[in-house]
Amino acid sequence: MPNVSSRGHFSSKFGFVMAAAGSAVGLGNIWGFPTQAASNGGAVFLIVYLIMVFFLAFPMLVAELTIGRYGQLNPIRSLKAVYPKGGACAVGIASMVAVSLILSFYSIVAGWLVGYFVSSSMDLLGMKNTADCLTDFGIAGNLILTIAFMFLTMYIVRNGIADGIEKWSTYLMPLLFSLFLSMIMYIFTQDGAIEGLKMYLIPNISNFGINIALNAMGQAFFSLSLGVCTMMVYGSYLKKDANLPKIAAQVALVDTGVAFSAGFLILPAMFVAKENGIEIFSESGSLLNSDTLVFTTLPAMFETMGVVGICVSIVFFLLMIIAALTSSISMLEVSVACVTEEFNHSRAVAVAWVGTLIIAISAIIIFNFDSLFGFVVQLTTLYAQPIIGLFITLIAGWLWHRNIVLKELKKGYPEIEEGFFWKVWPIYIRIICPILMLFVFFA
Repeated sequence: MPNVSSRGHFSSKFGFVMAAAGSAVGLGNIWGFPTQAASNGGAVFLIVYLIMVFFLAFPMLVAELTIGRYGQLNPIRSLKAVYPKGGACAVGIASMVAVSLILSFYSIVAGWLVGYFVSSSMDLLGMKNTADCLTDFGIAGNLILTIAFMFLTMYIVRNGIADGIEKWSTYLMPLLFSLFLSMIMYIFTQDGAIEGLKMYLIPNISNFGINIALNAMGQAFFSLSLGVCTMMVYGSYLKKDANLPKIAAQVALVDTGVAFSAGFLILPAMFVAKENGIEIFSESGSLLNSDTLVFTTLPAMFETMGVVGICVSIVFFLLMIIAALTSSISMLEVSVACVTEEFNHSRAVAVAWVGTLIIAISAIIIFNFDSLFGFVVQLTTLYAQPIIGLFITLIAGWLWHRNIVLKELKKGYPEIEEGFFWKVWPIYIRIICPILMLFVFFA
């Protein structure tokens, strides 16, 4: 059995919050949340989403972090420590497979972002033909860009927890916030932005419906990287004196803050594009091209803005790459932790093996894109992630002895038993969260 004391740890609570928030802050926040808001009533979706983050996602986040810190090992062994029978171990293995498959298609999408970023830079240098080649994504282009993104992810994870994931996250996340702020300030100077802002912030209660509630619930769940054990493996690198409910709240707040800020950027940008003659909504009022908004509508808007648009495009796609990278390193770390500890490989060897395997899966998807890409996305995000998340809540709520959970939480929060959190959270994780999860799944 691996030596727990020899495992890396986050050197500071700030570093952990940045890394965990970075894991949660990904394309789902910057791309998914704003388009969901635009498609589901704007401000009404925002309000329901914020409620769901703290009624569904936050309690589950505490559960994953607590299991991880209790086990102090990879998700397979941490879940086994909580419930020694085979079922818990199987959940850990399923999470490793699911997160690897998610990363295999996620790296393809991130590769497209790298292509647009480099293309915009080439455009600025007057290399129009080269720029066009980078965004004309054939098989070879997709493969090269995917490998480039995965190599960067592998490089960061190979350097370990404190010198790799934590160090890069503490640089990348503040940069992400700075780029967000600069982009939001710029987009607000453009014609049409205020119309998008009104849609985002002024609720129309008549838009509310069960579908909006379910979509908001699903977005909150996926936004915090729950259900694939990324937060569990990060929790295993936490020191025992960490106040887990407090840290979980901080991560949820940062993640929600980024999603909220993304709405300030993307929705006004959509209406700026509309002002520039780009079709955004159909005659029925539904959002066009929601799945490819980042790669169609916004680049078309940037092109109408001349040289300034090219500069804005460079900043925007850099922002997207950072968001993708902070998520991809957490996804890769799940499988690397499992391989390192289950097979006694060094981190460098584990990163090489797992990274190469994921690149190979990405290549298979690229060569069979029409039949496999959508299938893998649906298999992992619509089925595997909610089912695994449901089993994690059942293990934490029903199979893990309540006194042991309390003892683990007390290590960083001695007075927890007298507080409101402990009176509510065990009931939530046992009953409310599984019920809400089943609603998300069957919807």
